[in-house]
Amino acid sequence: MTTLKAFRIHNDSAGYRGGIETMDADALSPGEVLVKAEWSSVNYKDALAGTGKGKILRQYPLNGGIDVAGTVVASTDPAFREGDKVLATGSGLSETRDGGYGEYVRLPAALTIPMPASLTTREAMVLGTAGFTAALALLRMLDNRQVPSMGPIAITGATGGVGMLGVDIFTRAGFEVHAISGKPAHFDTLRAIGATACVDRHALAFSGKPMDSARYGGMLDNVGGSMLAGFLPLIAPYGNAAICGLAGSPELPTTVMPFIIRGVSVLGVASAGTPRDIRDEVWRRLGGEWKPRHLATICTKEVALEDVASVFDTMLAGGSFGRTVVRIAG
Repeated sequence: MTTLKAFRIHNDSAGYRGGIETMDADALSPGEVLVKAEWSSVNYKDALAGTGKGKILRQYPLNGGIDVAGTVVASTDPAFREGDKVLATGSGLSETRDGGYGEYVRLPAALTIPMPASLTTREAMVLGTAGFTAALALLRMLDNRQVPSMGPIAITGATGGVGMLGVDIFTRAGFEVHAISGKPAHFDTLRAIGATACVDRHALAFSGKPMDSARYGGMLDNVGGSMLAGFLPLIAPYGNAAICGLAGSPELPTTVMPFIIRGVSVLGVASAGTPRDIRDEVWRRLGGEWKPRHLATICTKEVALEDVASVFDTMLAGGSFGRTVVRIAG
């Protein structure tokens, strides 16, 4: 293998651009594990990077794609052998090193995760960063004493990848889930994957009080801003709000009242830089007791590597639904 096809992103005197090209294999970012990529996925971050509408890459040129799954073809680290199925999510892919939108990718062994036995490479990419984020949020909430008896979990942005996978994953873990979304046309699908209630975000009427009647045991928030601020006064004593997105706003216009009166905790979910031991634990559970039951429903689109750019603008405009996987090989 001397060359490979990749969606490569440049930013130079010719301007910012990304597209399919043939590149020299020796130009790939270094790493102990050479992987023949089979599947990747499209995340909001990938759309920002691919279009240049967000400052994601820290160096150029790089191959896009913050997720990848495939087969090891060579390794200088004894932990990985030729033929092993592996995956990687986040961890600097398409930021400081080449990502998964290429026929091959070199990964440091420290970033390479053995594929859970119950997952195919395609299923792993339906999960990808989105599923990892939702499961990491659940792990953080459980570590902070969240239990189902505290009440239902509100999941905002419920028709996005993190939201839909969160509905399935939290339900599998025994929690009642209420899905919050501005897309009521998809409520039947949300109920089918486990939501016991669906709430149109346009119909929400928060009281504006710093404290209100506790209606939720906790929440997984993808939106931020006034949405997060409105739900915090509704969370039960010692419940948790796991924060993983800012689709609405990065601001948080609220008071300290829910925190100092009810003991509500806000837990940050930073999936990109998760320590290896936690990363291994999350993937162990995603391949085990937390494996979503409805991956086929949640994966709403599949594109070839050559067509990956076709979904970026729709995603950035808020028009995506569920998860999009990218077929790299085969």
